[in-house]
Amino acid sequence: MKIIKYFFEFISVISLFCIFKIIGLRNASNLGSILGKFIGPFFRSKSIIRQNIKIGLGNVDEKKEKEIINGMWSNIGRTFAEYIFLKDFKFNKTNFNHMKINGINYLDEIKKSNRPVIFYSGHFANFELMAMELDKSGIKTAAIYRPLNNFFLNPVMEYLRMKYICPNQIPKGRSGTRQVINRVKDNYSIALMVDQRVGEGLKINFFGRPAQTTTIPAQLALKYDCKLVPISLKRIEDVIFEMTIHQPYEISKTGNDHQDIQNITLKINEIIEKMVIENPNQWLWSHNRWK
Repeated sequence: MKIIKYFFEFISVISLFCIFKIIGLRNASNLGSILGKFIGPFFRSKSIIRQNIKIGLGNVDEKKEKEIINGMWSNIGRTFAEYIFLKDFKFNKTNFNHMKINGINYLDEIKKSNRPVIFYSGHFANFELMAMELDKSGIKTAAIYRPLNNFFLNPVMEYLRMKYICPNQIPKGRSGTRQVINRVKDNYSIALMVDQRVGEGLKINFFGRPAQTTTIPAQLALKYDCKLVPISLKRIEDVIFEMTIHQPYEISKTGNDHQDIQNITLKINEIIEKMVIENPNQWLWSHNRWK
């Protein structure tokens, strides 16, 4: 039964990709926004989304809540539609400047240091563009991604990611841990999203509630003396984005690795919290973060 479901999902996605390609980037992104707001609510629990918003932002009024939810579905739809145009973003074939980057001086310093760092962010705007822009800037980057459950679609998405986002893609989970370590040893910086629940993480406070959180950044920083670099990404309008590279920072070591990992990961969560508060309409509230 699952095979049939996955197959029809595959056919639907490929069909939509064909339509998006025909109508062009901007029109496709706008259509994706409409589809996201219309179709998205059928695939995710409204109660989980509202509960998450309450945990993260407190008691917002109904109008604000609706604005956040519509903004989230719009952004998800746009991001989905933009996958077929990753080549255009990669090679600047959009005929306009689609990305403003703040903090380029930090990227220059990282390149000059010739030492790997850990870039991290959350699922904001078109989050796939983060690793792409890092790769385009000339930084040796390996990106950690979560493989899709749909085994028909996953090869397509992996192809697009390796071809146009970042050639060094590492699957999330224990199977990719060895690859991550080898890449860092080869002087590759690591880029990853840290805002979703992971099975192998630790329960660390996120908006005041324990949430299963990846400890990969903390472990790498401790073992290899890597600096941590937060990145925030925002959709300014349709397919125009702004990416901010925040100041790289070094971790503090107490000699107690377990406590250090908790402290480092808590600080990461606190930084992601600020990003969510500053840009709530473009964060992925539909994920069951506090399960």
